[in-house]
Amino acid sequence: MSKLTLDRILQSQGFGTRKWCSELIADGEVSVAGKAIRDNRFAIETDGLEFSIYGEPWAYREHVYIALNKAANFECSRKTSHHPGVLTLLPEQFTRRDVQPVGRLDHDTTGLLLMSDDGPFIHKQSSPKYHVPKVYVATTHEPVTPQLVTRLLDGVKLHDEPAPLAAVSCRMVGTYQLEIVLEQGKYHQVKRMLAAADNHCIALRRSQIGQLKLDELGLDESEWCYLDAAQLALLAPA
Repeated sequence: MSKLTLDRILQSQGFGTRKWCSELIADGEVSVAGKAIRDNRFAIETDGLEFSIYGEPWAYREHVYIALNKAANFECSRKTSHHPGVLTLLPEQFTRRDVQPVGRLDHDTTGLLLMSDDGPFIHKQSSPKYHVPKVYVATTHEPVTPQLVTRLLDGVKLHDEPAPLAAVSCRMVGTYQLEIVLEQGKYHQVKRMLAAADNHCIALRRSQIGQLKLDELGLDESEWCYLDAAQLALLAPA
């Protein structure tokens, strides 16, 4: 267990600078166990801590682990160029505590996106050396054929890669849809692999990371949720 002063707790949760958090406390805007606390140096155990600010409940989390059902036309970047960023779909406190996407999905790619402020977690989920499989459903311009599936499983050569890239698994799920599993996470990888195999990707959705399945989270497009310990455990390779 760790004990922190209330101003530091609020700052760690993204509510502003320590000075701003101290002013919120002095104004009686922060309550613990239903009682307004006006002393910014009030120290309290953070384990299991719940408090309210502006009358809204909030649970202390040392780090946040978030799953988002990303909609199209959102960018996975803090410095966006043509579309709003995925961080605009989260409470503003998360931006202040440096929550960021775990890897990136193209602006027109939808589906499961992880977000966190835990650096080691982000690295482990993003790095290909940990072999975390990611499952995508691609809608193609031309019909899916057994030959296309075989080419993606055998590996296709991309012009800026030293060796062919192959899918971990690949199967047809519809006349114009296939499910493809990758571990590398190269730039535009699914789209480029399909192009190299003489087809074209017209829509792409990430449905699963590790054993965590988007459809089991019950999220509509642009909705998000915290991940609990059991769900985080599903992100390890099978």
